[in-house]
This record gives sequence, structure tokens and C-alpha cells, in this order.
Amino acid sequence: MPGAITRGVLFVHSSPRALCPHLEWAASNVLDSVVTFDWIEQPAAPGLFRSEYSWQGPQGTGSRIASALRGWTHLRYEVTEEASYGVDGSRWSHTPELGIFHAATDVHGNVVVPEDRVRAALAHAHDPVRLQEELGLALGQAWDDELEPFRYAGAGAPVRWLHRVG
Repeated sequence: MPGAITRGVLFVHSSPRALCPHLEWAASNVLDSVVTFDWIEQPAAPGLFRSEYSWQGPQGTGSRIASALRGWTHLRYEVTEEASYGVDGSRWSHTPELGIFHAATDVHGNVVVPEDRVRAALAHAHDPVRLQEELGLALGQAWDDELEPFRYAGAGAPVRWLHRVG
């Protein structure tokens, strides 16, 4: 279905103040509209800021947002794109130490591990430690471990509900 629309969320978990306007500019370019984030201090990293932005756009927009932010090394972020007609959902996670991780997600946001990754991990079934490492890599466990304190710190962040009428 050409032109299918999806939606997602950009979670900027930590950003230096100087990057904040550049992130808004990058998101504006991808979304083809003026984007303004509500920045708040990140309690997990004093001196850094966090924001969340719900977006809507054509399939693949999440990938374009993640790519637009990829070059800034002092940034922690996640981009989600919900599953839509004929396309799985996705999640991109980025940390300064680990770089970027991408995973397909189901309609509930669970990471979907492709058959080939499972088979590659099972090739190490004789070594339980290696098997666990391979499955952890396939699931993005290292990214989740690093981002979790920043996600938790945002639990009390203000939420802006968007409603469309008509």
C-alpha cells in the first residue's frame, strides 16, 4: 500500500544543551514540519536534557529519524515506529558507547529475533555462556542495560496527549 502512514515516538534520553536545537532541526527536516521539543533536565545525568516527541509519517520515517541523529556521539536516543500495513514495527536505540542497534518489533513492541539469528545462536548451544551472549546481542540487551536508567528517570516526565478530531 503506497503512502501508508504510521506513527512512533522519538525518545531523546540525554543530550547536551548545545545539541537540543540541532535535534529539533534534524527532526523537522525528516518530518517536513517545524518540530519543537519540550526539554527537561535528565535526572540520571545532571547537565543533560531529555525529551519525547510523538510523530506521524510515511512508513520508514523512524529509520530516517534514527539516521538523521546517528552522527552525534554525545546523544542517547530511541526511535520507535509502529507496525503498519504490510510492515513490521521497528526500534532503533543509540548510546555513545555502543552506537546504534536496530530491531524489528511486533504489534506489541516486543523485539522479534529473525530465524537466522536464532539459528546462529543455537550453533553455540554447547556453550551456555556464548549462547546467552548471542541471544543478548540479538535482543539488544546491552543497549537496554545502558538506557534503562535514562528511561526510568523519564518516568515522571510530562506527557502531551495529541488528539485529532475530524
